[in-house]
Amino acid sequence: MNSYEKIEKLKESMRTKGIDAYIIPSSDPHQSEYVSEYWKSRAWLSGFTGSAGTLVITLGESGLWTDGRYFIQAEKQLMGSGVKLFKMGEKDVPTYTDWLKETLDEGACVGFDGRVVAQSIVSRMESKFEKKKISINDKHDLISPIWNDRPVLEYSPIINHDIQFAGKTAKEKLELVREEMKKKEADYFLLASLDDIAWLFNIRGNDIPNNSVVFSYALVSNSQALLFLDKSKLTEEADDALKNNNIDVYDYDEIVDEVQRIHKNSKVLIDPNRINRWIYNAIPKDCVKVEGSNITTSLKGIKNDVEIENLKKCQIKDGVAMVKFLYWLENNLDKETISEISASDKLEAFRSEQEHFMGTSFDTIAGYKEHAAMMHYKATVESDYSFESNGMFLVDSGGQYLDGTTDITRTIVFGDITDEEKRDFTLTLKGVISLSDARFLYGATGSKLDILARYPLWQEGIDYNCGSGHGVGFFLGVHEGPHGFTKNPNNVKLEEGMIVTIEPGVYKEGRHGIRIENTLLVQEDVSTEHGQFMKFETISYCPIDLNGICTSMLSEKERNWLNDYHQEVYKKVSPFLDDELKAWLKIKTRSI
Repeated sequence: MNSYEKIEKLKESMRTKGIDAYIIPSSDPHQSEYVSEYWKSRAWLSGFTGSAGTLVITLGESGLWTDGRYFIQAEKQLMGSGVKLFKMGEKDVPTYTDWLKETLDEGACVGFDGRVVAQSIVSRMESKFEKKKISINDKHDLISPIWNDRPVLEYSPIINHDIQFAGKTAKEKLELVREEMKKKEADYFLLASLDDIAWLFNIRGNDIPNNSVVFSYALVSNSQALLFLDKSKLTEEADDALKNNNIDVYDYDEIVDEVQRIHKNSKVLIDPNRINRWIYNAIPKDCVKVEGSNITTSLKGIKNDVEIENLKKCQIKDGVAMVKFLYWLENNLDKETISEISASDKLEAFRSEQEHFMGTSFDTIAGYKEHAAMMHYKATVESDYSFESNGMFLVDSGGQYLDGTTDITRTIVFGDITDEEKRDFTLTLKGVISLSDARFLYGATGSKLDILARYPLWQEGIDYNCGSGHGVGFFLGVHEGPHGFTKNPNNVKLEEGMIVTIEPGVYKEGRHGIRIENTLLVQEDVSTEHGQFMKFETISYCPIDLNGICTSMLSEKERNWLNDYHQEVYKKVSPFLDDELKAWLKIKTRSI
């Protein structure tokens, strides 16, 4: 079936259930950003494969809402599906809840699978729909009956993340959580977000490719810690570690029964953005639900000393892999056929040579020429470009290691490029330098500093439809909150020990895309009578292509920053290279 036929089949099911509109989000029962193949219902139904988006089907028209990273991709993939694209954040574009409110008749019914929709979304819908008496039906999974070849839900082996990497035992982390629970006078803390659970209990897996997480739930009280997962997948080492940290392990499917047993009148901490409607409804009605961001989100966002020491070593290893890849690319471009896919495979092979490598941290974004204008482009057999000796190649990639998670983007110049491309490359670099070199007063948030990365581009009337950077997990998700650089308001202070990326870019549909991305560590800087100032330390070590830079556009301060950065790259990476590679890297990191 094509997308149009699948949607028509869904509408038949909707009619039998008395549902006038059906919502299919991108998430799984844990509100994960990236999901396993089993949960990619929105992609299967619509044909749009981006990681973010919400599909809404009514008995009349249908729409898909996604953000600026995917506008170009979504327009292409939705062709022929009968689904209208709604570009989130653009002028006069309604949210899907507002659209439903206006589109549906009074007394209509909106349905969805309560396992995959966050409680916060349901609350907003209830508020919006109240005046038109639009009801909500969260009981039906209408996708499984029509998805005949739906992938099997698989579980990977569950390993223990050793204290030599994690820095704290699960018992120590639970003590920190319980201290915060006491401050909030909470009796229970209910967790459904996989990254929080993996961090708290020092477990890792691969239930979602690239993300090192385990399908699980958790319920923490002042005296118990209950972990719900597929016990058959626990390695002996992981099982022993959980027992030694006084953690009781239950089967994954027992979560609802245990939540329903929570004592009456208890206070239960939940994050409504990261807990699904199904689990939320299991909390006894007479309990007090204390809503807010998960305690664990802020705790894991600040890396401890052991994690930071490990991560710096990990970043050097990753830099070695990147340098070997760039050397291979340059020296083989005219000798063999290299494409977006084969280049991605080669980069992964270089990473796999590094100690503690466990896999990629996301599907590599490898876009040549105009493909790079799609921020999250993923090459397929049909779209795969072979490289020529001209244009630019954007590669955004990262690795999962026992000692850290990496994320880095380089745009590589092949032969001659246009004046416009060189200008855009240089503007992007200026944005990286502007934010990387910032000194800021403690208390500043990422949304307040985001403008520093955009400012050089804004001066030329250019912007990009995404944030300027994001937090990064530790052998966990490549995108980790609560901090990040974004135009949207964010009240999370940048704290010492946070890891964050800086990645401005220029994306011109049908022409080219440029992004330069480094990972940085937030540190304390000088303290004066005006307060504590903060700064960033760049911990990504890979040369930036000097062939893309118009040096006359750089100030002396910017040239000094770039020269200092390249000296640091050579210092950190060259000890792990042979003489031939060292000589090559010396040229690539030369002063300008």
